[in-house]
Amino acid sequence: MDRRPLRVLFLCTRNSCRSQMAEGWARHLKAGQIEAYSAGTAPTGVHPRAVRVMAEAGVDISGQRAKSVTEFAGREFDAAVTLCDDAREGCPFFPAKKLVHRTFEDPAAATGSEEEVLAAFRRVRDEIRAFVQGMPDNLLGNEN
Repeated sequence: MDRRPLRVLFLCTRNSCRSQMAEGWARHLKAGQIEAYSAGTAPTGVHPRAVRVMAEAGVDISGQRAKSVTEFAGREFDAAVTLCDDAREGCPFFPAKKLVHRTFEDPAAATGSEEEVLAAFRRVRDEIRAFVQGMPDNLLGNEN
């Protein structure tokens, strides 16, 4: 039986780290199963450290760009996944069959030495990878 991929929109505030990583992981790990998109409520650009740590894991997100959630108005998604509390509270209504919320720490807010900041990016990258690896099953339950 031929089934179309699930359309999933990953949302965070700036669409610079978490949602970009989630989109990259979904495209890398779930090709053919998930059609991934990402956006932000106040997009700023893809964070260079996010690009760097994803490349370390073998996933190239350098061609992705930050997008406003309004770019997807009128599109229908099987699921919208908010990755931070700000996006959950500030996101306009989306025509998605399922809204899932899963909070990940913002690695762009990390402080310390370059190695400490990169460690925060790597930790969040790996947490998001584990979440995406569990898809689509974890979209069926309540991920609060």
